[in-house]
This record gives sequence, structure tokens and C-alpha cells, in this order.
Amino acid sequence: MEEKKLDINSIIGFVLIFGILIFMFYQNKPTPEELEAEKAKEEQVEAQTKTEENKLQENTVAKPIPINLQDSTAVANYKSDIGAFGFTTPSEATTKLENDLVYLEISNKGGQIIEVRMKQFNTYDSIPVYLVKDGNAHFALNFSTSDNRVLNTKDLYFEPSLSNNGENQVLSMKAKVSNDKYLEYRYEMKPNDYLVDFTIRSQGLNGVISGNQPISLEWKLKSIRHSKSIEYENRYTRLTYNHEGGKLSKLSESGDDDETETDIKWLSYRQHFFSSILATKENFEKGELSSVNLVEEESRTQGFTKEYSSIVPLKMNGGELSQNMHWYYGPTDVAVLSKYEDLGLVDSIPFGWGIFGWINRYIFTPFYTFLSGIFPYGIAIVIMTILIRLAMSPVTYKSYLSQAKMKVLKPEITELGNKYKDNAMKKQQETMKLYNKAGVSPMSGCVPAFLQMPIFYALFMFFPTSFALRQKSFLWADDLSSFDTIYQFPEGFTIPFYGDHISLFPILASIAIFFYMMMTTGQNMPQQPGMPNMKFIMYLMPFMMLFFFNNFASGLSLYYFVSNLITIGIMLVIKNFILNNDKIHAQIQENKLKPKKENKFQKKMREMMEQADAQKKK
Repeated sequence: MEEKKLDINSIIGFVLIFGILIFMFYQNKPTPEELEAEKAKEEQVEAQTKTEENKLQENTVAKPIPINLQDSTAVANYKSDIGAFGFTTPSEATTKLENDLVYLEISNKGGQIIEVRMKQFNTYDSIPVYLVKDGNAHFALNFSTSDNRVLNTKDLYFEPSLSNNGENQVLSMKAKVSNDKYLEYRYEMKPNDYLVDFTIRSQGLNGVISGNQPISLEWKLKSIRHSKSIEYENRYTRLTYNHEGGKLSKLSESGDDDETETDIKWLSYRQHFFSSILATKENFEKGELSSVNLVEEESRTQGFTKEYSSIVPLKMNGGELSQNMHWYYGPTDVAVLSKYEDLGLVDSIPFGWGIFGWINRYIFTPFYTFLSGIFPYGIAIVIMTILIRLAMSPVTYKSYLSQAKMKVLKPEITELGNKYKDNAMKKQQETMKLYNKAGVSPMSGCVPAFLQMPIFYALFMFFPTSFALRQKSFLWADDLSSFDTIYQFPEGFTIPFYGDHISLFPILASIAIFFYMMMTTGQNMPQQPGMPNMKFIMYLMPFMMLFFFNNFASGLSLYYFVSNLITIGIMLVIKNFILNNDKIHAQIQENKLKPKKENKFQKKMREMMEQADAQKKK
């Protein structure tokens, strides 16, 4: 800013003006009656001034005068206008709070956090991770005054005061009416901690803030992209909240969504591996929550994923405002969030629902944490996969045994199919009788698959959300929490549903799945009318997996590749060294000679089929 200086002509001009004013003063010297009237007028102005001091001053706290801070003349005039009231001059300056983990920058205007930077993490392109930057976040209070004005704290100027509370840094931001009348935002940062204590309180504003209208807290944030696949990152970017005595709920992960909820304990604006969380000691009575999806398709340049918004009312106690809260800006990491057990912030991690989430949270997460503390991260995945498949080998054995029995019965089933080819109902009845005599259940091969579903889904949620895998490399994959790339298509070229790159781990996993299905479908029962074409599924499944996993975490594809290789090995061992088809056939023939007692389910099924057959004959 260029500073204006007085030259000789300006000095001469001021001297002349000063002389003229003195001449006019003596020429227009007031009479005693005029002096008395002027005195009465001054007393009236003084009384009016005292009344105004009990209100939020419109030109500063309530509704700042729109001035250009780069214009020295405008600033000088502003000071002149408000100086008599003792208000702090507006300033766009900021105050910094930081420890070894996180950096915060708080603006005098609005008293809100305008920058949050993670000091120990970078994005996929080596830029520091920012959760708040360049106006992507907004935090403010809306309230009405006793004279029916509606104010927003984003327009108010706060006076900062930085101090220490032991080892903690304390920042007090006050929007003052006077020294003993103000609205305060208080931030307290501890060493080596992502959690910042945050308090909103007022003093001396009883009667100034209207008690007839609620005070609303408004928090908005556009989540910043941190990963190389914005579509994949957006899948795990979500607004989550704790309400109604510990109930966890989420807004939509793929589309626009909004909800009105009650008794809210905390709000989490998750940005995949990082979260911005507002937690309160005294629950918010209700909240209007919304999430807008900003990602339509995979993009290399788009910078934001979702836009969140929350509006919650704050209560006045004794005519004053007092709300104790916490800000959490940090990783969505179970090891970190578990430290805040009293707030329950670890529940904001998407472990999965029901038993799947329980397995993920209490078995896979600590198990992998243990393994990765001993072995490199990729090797830890391989070892965990081997141990899981060995633990599930009895289930694999049961499944393969059922398939082997079906294979032994295949000639007899084919014979029944030819004998009753014109009577589907009769063929089904005779087939069920054969199964019952032989002691074979066609469903026994499905039960092991259902038993593995919780494991499958828990791992499906574990790899994409495990913070421990973030930016950890293995072989050609530079980040096990994101896709690996062996070829990047030219910019602007994308294969629908596949992506703009080729990943190798999904290709290897699809090949392993193909060979696994070749082994298993060869054991299945012959194709029957109304049943799925297993040969078609054998080719379709690997193809679908190839497309589906191309944009998923390479750690997940690595798991399925290794898992299917191990399963193939276990099945070969079972087939060649454990099971004996001749013994299975002999056992089936022996079972046929034994009297069979129908269970309730078999009896019910037989009666239903007989009734249906009788009805058909009629």
C-alpha cells in the first residue's frame, strides 16, 4: 500500500483553511441562548450513546461496514466513526495454532478455521494433505438481536488473544460490544493430539441476542480430493453421525441426500482416509444434514468429492450462550480414533454392518496390525491370506466333498432325466428320492459358501478402508490402498465401467478365479431346466471381477489372487490325497440300502410335490 505524503502546497492549503475557520468562528460566536440549546443537544446525544452501548454495534459486531482495507482513507474514516464506542478495528489477520501433527489457521473475520493441514501426510501427488483450504469450509452462527436484526458471525470481526494453559495453546477469539460484553470462540490445542477443544460462549449479551428465535450453528465443507482415483475415494467419502443414544447413521455414498435427526452427539465429514469431526459434550437437540455428490465420473483434474452441510440449533442458558465441543481433524485410523473412546469417534470408520463389521474391527484389523508390525505390508497381506485360507480349509473340504458326491451320482441323475424328460415334476421327485437314499444333499455345497460370506464381505471392507495400507508399496503397486497401474491410457480416453488405466493385480486375480471355477463347476450337477448355466457363469464371473476390481485397492486384488491360488492348491490336495471316488461311491451305495427317515423339511417338500403332481393330473 502506497503511503500518502504532504507536500508544500498541501501545507499552505491547510493553513489557509485553518485561518478561514478561525475567522468564521469569531464572526459566528454563539449567543448565551444558543450555548444553552447546544448544551441540551449534547446531553441528548450522550444519553443516546449510552443506550447504543448495550447493543451489538451495527458497524462492527452486528453488521460490519463494508470497507476496503487497502484504502487508508476508508480505514481512517471507519476508525473515526466507531472510535467513540471503543470497538476493535476490523482486521483480516489470522492466528496460527499447531503441534507436531496438525496445523490450524484461524481468521479474525468470522473467528473460524480457514486452513487445516496434516503435517505428517501427503496426497498421492506429494502435496500436503489439506482438509480446509481456500474457502472450502464455512462455520458460523446465525442469530437475531432484540431489535429484530439477523446477524451471521462470518461477517463479524473477532479479536484474537493467544495464551498457554500448561502445555496447551489457547486461542480466544472475541467479537466485542465492549470489554465485558462479547461473543467468544475458544480453541485449545494439546501437544501431539488431533483433537482441539472448542467452546462457544457469550458474556453480557443477555437481552441483546433475542431469546425468541433459536441460534443456529451452520457448518459446511467441500471435501478435497486426496487420492489418484476420485471415483474410488468418493465411494468412501461420506457424512456419518452418532445420534439417539449411540445409533450410527450415514447419508448416501453415491447420490445427494438429506436428513433431519435428533439428539446428535457428533458429525463426521469423512474424506476417505481423513475426517473432519465436530463432537459436542451436550448433544445437539436436532440437526438438518445434507450431502451433495460432486463426482459424476472418474476425472484426473476434479478437486472435490462431496459437499456437506449441517445446521444445528444451540440453546441459551440463563440468557447466555455456552456450548462445549471438540474439533477433530486427522486420519480415519482406528489406532488414532480409538484414543477418544469417551466420544466414540472410532465408530465413524466404515467397518461394515452387523457381524461383518464386527469381524473386520475386532479380528482382521488387529490381526493385520500385528502382522504388518513384523513383515512388510504386502508380505503381511500374503501371510494373512494364507492363514485365513488354512483356517477355512475344513469348509473347503466339506464343499468339495459335496461336489464329489454329486459327481458320483451324475450318471444316475442323467438316467432319471432321460426317463422322465416329459414330466419335470416326476423327474424332480425321483431326483430328490435319489438324494435322500444316497445321503446326499444338493444344498450341502452351498452351506460352506454361505459360511464364507461374512469373511468375504469383511475383507471387502477391510482393504479399502485400512489406513495402515495407505501409500504402502508392494512389487509394482505403489499404494496398496489404491489401484496399481501398469498402463495409463491417454488423457481423455476411458473404457466405460473399466477406467482410464490397466491394473495387473485384478488381471491375475481374475485368472485365478477362472481356474478355480473350472475346477468347481466340473464337479457340479448336470444342467437342469430352470437352473443357471454354470459354464456361462464360469466365464462371466472372472470377466466381471476384472472390471469391478480395476479401480479398487490393489491390496484387495492381491488378497483374492493369493486366496484363489491357495484354494486351488487345497482342492488339489483334497482331490488327490484325501478323497477317494471309489470309497465315496461305495458309501453312497451303502447309504441306499439303509432305511431313511424323512425329516420335517423333507416330508413337507415331498407332500408339496405330490400335491402339485396330483393337481397337474387333474
